[in-house]
Formats: sequence, structure tokens, C-alpha cells
Amino acid sequence: MQFIDRISIRVIAGNGGNGKSAFRREKFVAKGGPSGGDGGRGADVIFVVDNNMNTLLDFRFHRKFVGKNGENGDIKNQYGHNAPPCIVKVPLGTLVKDADTGETLADLTEVGQEAVIAKGGRGGRGNAKFANSANRAPTFAELGEPGEARNLLLELKLLADVGLVGYPSVGKSSLIAKVSAARPEIAEYHFTTITPVLGVVNVGSLGDEKTFVMADIPGLIDGASEGVGLGHDFLRHVERTKVIIHIVDASGIEGRDPVEDYLKINKELKIYSERIARRPQVLACNKMDLPGAEENLPRLRELAEKEGIEIFPISAATRQGLDELIKRVAVLLDEYVEEPEAEDTSKVYDAKAEDPDEITITRNDSGDFIVSGKALEKLVAMTNFGNDEAVRRFQYIWRIKGIDKKLQERGIKEGNTVHIGDMEFEYRD
Repeated sequence: MQFIDRISIRVIAGNGGNGKSAFRREKFVAKGGPSGGDGGRGADVIFVVDNNMNTLLDFRFHRKFVGKNGENGDIKNQYGHNAPPCIVKVPLGTLVKDADTGETLADLTEVGQEAVIAKGGRGGRGNAKFANSANRAPTFAELGEPGEARNLLLELKLLADVGLVGYPSVGKSSLIAKVSAARPEIAEYHFTTITPVLGVVNVGSLGDEKTFVMADIPGLIDGASEGVGLGHDFLRHVERTKVIIHIVDASGIEGRDPVEDYLKINKELKIYSERIARRPQVLACNKMDLPGAEENLPRLRELAEKEGIEIFPISAATRQGLDELIKRVAVLLDEYVEEPEAEDTSKVYDAKAEDPDEITITRNDSGDFIVSGKALEKLVAMTNFGNDEAVRRFQYIWRIKGIDKKLQERGIKEGNTVHIGDMEFEYRD
């Protein structure tokens, strides 16, 4: 199965149903009052973590998700039905970002976790809701509010406790195959592993069966932190790990120096993320059963002492030293304390932080005036400009909000064009 861990999609929540303009028409009721019902709410787009998914492959063939619209209101104060939510299933570890703003909307790290990514529009109010002592028979009703639409970037970061890092062909795939039920492709050439592999490791300790998840991160190369090769795609999967097993080929059988390899990989990790570079790390010197490994071991021990990390001479082929390595990693996981997030992390979406009544006025290249404001744009979208009474209500709210004064302060002149959302009109003083 192909592994996809980054993809762009579009989601559109449902529009609210239109409100109804109607009046009671009953026998023996000479002057029936307004009786138009409200429209139903449009469908929210909700992301749900599905434990049966482990890749974003499904989104390659389905990139647009559209929620249903709410039902329109009806006569006799009948409300339209709300639309059922549009459910989008995603794998564990999915990070959802707004592709246009870059802000983080959701970080889905628990099975069954849900997040409302795009909100459905509320239903328009029927004319019965606008009746008051001054206007007992309003003839207008609101249109439904448009649902939110977003361009999204989905990123999958593996949720593994332990990450294996190292140059290609140092034996990461062989190690994870020996200590777990994972069966990665193994062969005598570089970049056999081009997708991350997850394996569950059982640790036998004093009769207890502890488990942790290990990820075979594909081989890193020089310049990975700058995106060389598939650098960023690989490094992203190290971000959630708690402990790193750094594997080197102690035999140097391919003409590589294991000490230099260790230093280069750690340099890439540090450039990519200081936080990752500070994670607990152990050095696994693999291929100890091959010629040349014993000669390199003293230098590797000296390196480990200098770096302040533990060293484990192992052979994935013969299982030499694997039990000691796995037990020590299990202890490090028990001792692990999560480092607090830095203050300047990506902004997480918070609808409450937005001020819906804030109004801004800008100008485009043609000199037209652009009036922006969440509440005002919503009002425009929900106003039926084919109804004179609805237009008068819009003009009243326009004056109350002081938009005329704000436009005049920006230098608007008679005949200038004004844009609000999808509406365009010519300014008249």
C-alpha cells in the first residue's frame, strides 16, 4: 500500500436554510399574523480520528468534501431540519492546517477525537421572528448563512514512542523486524525503506508485558534538514517520538565512517529542530558480527562518552545485544518528561478570538473600497435584496454601524464602487 503523509484538500460546510415569509391563512382569522418558520442549520465538516486508517492515501482520490444545506423554513412556523454533519475520517496523528493562513486548526492525536474544521451556516430567520410593536406584519425573511469554506493542508506525523534514525543501510529495517511484528522490505541496497514503518515492541520485564511503538524512519542524508532528498518528509515523523535510537554501521563495511555518520545525522536533526535534538538518545552500533566492527568500537565508545549517551553494541542479524537495548529504551520511556512547548508555536484556531463586529476598509488596485467584517458580510449574505423591507432593514443597520462615516473618513466620493463580500454597489451620499 502506498504511504501518503501530506496532502491538500478543500472542505465546504453546508449553507443554512432560508427563512420563510408567510402569514396565517385560517378560517375565522381575519388578519392572520406572520407565520414563516426559520431555516435549518447547514452541516458542519467534522474530522474524526479513525484507528483503521494509517495513511492519507484515500484523500488522493477524494479532495473535496461538501456538507449538505439546511432545510428551508415553511409556513405555520415550521422550522427546517438541520443538516447532518459531514464526517471526514483521518488517521491518528493528523495535523490540520489552513492552507491560506498557515494556522493550525487541529492536532488529532487520540482515537475517536473530533474537531469541527468548517462550521455550517445558521438558518435564516422567518418573518415571524421580526414582528414587533412597530412592525406587526414584516414581509421579509433572512436567507441562510453561507457555510465556511477552507483550503486545508493535512500532514500525518507518526505517533511512535521510539524513532530509529541513521543513514541508509545501517540496519534499521532489520532491527525493527527482529524486535516487532513489522515486516519492512529488506535488501542490500540504499533507500530500500522509502516509507515509515511502525512496529509494536513487547518488553518482558519481571513477568509484566510492556509494549511501545517503534518507527523505522527512512534513511536521512546530508542536507535533509534543508529538504534535500525527502528530508522534510522523513524528519517530520521524528517530531512526536520520545526516545531516539541512533543506529550506525559499526563495521564500516560500505566504506563509511560510523563516527562521522553519527555526527552528520545529529547535525541534521539539530538544524531541523533543537527540540528534537534534545530528546533522549541511545547509540546502537549495529553489525557487530561483521569484520571491522570490533576495531571501530573503541572510537564509538569514546564518542558516546563525549556526547553523554549510552552505547549498545548489537547485531540485528544474530540478535546480539537486542534485549539489553530494548529494556533500556523501555526504562527511558518510563522516565521521559515532555518538554513544554515554546511560546511562539503555530497559532491554533480559536473562533472565540475573532471579533465579529470589527470592520476594516481597504482599497484594491482599481481604487474600489473593500468593506470587510464578519458580521457585516454575514448580514449581506443573509439579506434578500429583492425585498424592499429587507433592504430598508439593511440600510438601517448600515447607519447604526457608522459605515458611511468610516467610508467618508477614507475619502470616498459619490459614484465610487464599494464591495462587501460578493455584493458590489455604487456609493450615494
